[in-house]
Amino acid sequence: MPGPLSIPFLPAYIPPEIDMQKVKADVADDGVSVPPAQQAEVPALHQVVEDARKEGIDLKIVVIDLNPPIDTPLRDIATEVGQANPGSTVLAMSPAFAGTYSPVFDRVTLEAGEDLAKSGDPVQSSKNFLGELTTPHFPWTPFTIVLVLAVALAVVGTRMLQLWGKRRAASSAALTSADS
Repeated sequence: MPGPLSIPFLPAYIPPEIDMQKVKADVADDGVSVPPAQQAEVPALHQVVEDARKEGIDLKIVVIDLNPPIDTPLRDIATEVGQANPGSTVLAMSPAFAGTYSPVFDRVTLEAGEDLAKSGDPVQSSKNFLGELTTPHFPWTPFTIVLVLAVALAVVGTRMLQLWGKRRAASSAALTSADS
């Protein structure tokens, strides 16, 4: 008997070294969670959170000091923190990876921000991420809709001109044969 064709949900993988209760408590307290070795960066990270708030973004930042084997655990950490803080955009960073969660921003924007948040410096990475979120992007969806409509109108217009030309040629031929 074959198994299910799809898994109803993907299991989250959070490294056992990460104390998610402490991370969520830290984030709930001031919007930032960092490991003890990086406490000196907390004021600068608070400034990034404040800058985000001025832009209308409820940003939460989680920094971990170890790299998971792949970046997926960071997205799982960000998702868990985001679900504990409804409406928040969460950036989770390790020295080499970044993961995000947001109910506000689309995945394309978040992943572009993740790419910029892999600098190894949590403060600069956070600034880069916030910069990506606040940078206006070209409106591809409306552009695509207008382009498709323009092509459709050009096709319809071309066909109408073809039919008009055929009718005109037929009526011209009929007049010429009637004159003979």
